[in-house]
Amino acid sequence: MNRYSRQISLPEIGKDGQKKLQEARVLIVGVGGLGSPVALYLAGAGVGTLGLIDDDVVSISNLQRQVLYTEAEVGQSKVQCAAKRLQALNSGINLEIYPFRLDRSNAGELIGKYDIIVDGCDNFATRYLLSDTCASWGKAYVYGAIQGLTGQVSVFCQGEHSRTYRDLYPDEQGTLDMPAPDNSVVGTTPAVVGSLEANEVLKLICGYGETLAGKLWTIDLRTMQSYILSI
Repeated sequence: MNRYSRQISLPEIGKDGQKKLQEARVLIVGVGGLGSPVALYLAGAGVGTLGLIDDDVVSISNLQRQVLYTEAEVGQSKVQCAAKRLQALNSGINLEIYPFRLDRSNAGELIGKYDIIVDGCDNFATRYLLSDTCASWGKAYVYGAIQGLTGQVSVFCQGEHSRTYRDLYPDEQGTLDMPAPDNSVVGTTPAVVGSLEANEVLKLICGYGETLAGKLWTIDLRTMQSYILSI
């Protein structure tokens, strides 16, 4: 109780909310720039079971923004390193790791095991797959995307104002045919956007506030202008 006292004292969470967090199962798809802050804050908050899926290894260029990892872990599996770091942060949670890529052969089986799915990936095809699978299973999909000094967050497949990734990008083939986005980014961009994704997860689990269901939050860190748009 002392560990979580600062958030239990909030009327939006309380003891009942902490129990809901303890019982929740959240899958983070990609533990890179976005997945790092999402995983750290959800582990710190006491989310009972975190699933981590990523087929990549730690590289030196990751360390500028992927704060789960260290120089000593370069070349090692991201999910294994992430699980070790998160368990050191909170030994009272369960970590389930999947050192492979999410695809059509495993998406349904994996997503069906969790309550909420969080987007930490970096490509359009995986997001269409996530959205379609979450819609078919009735699972909330917390979406986040970044580029350079900008980012956006939404909640798909949830609530009376439910929307999907296809509502945001209806032309799948046109979207997939677009040139790959520039991978330039400052480390604080995924920190801000990933933190907002984690915030949406906490609201969904504990049932307080208004989620971004049916809306798209955007930010430009060059100007600090932020908007919430209806989808």
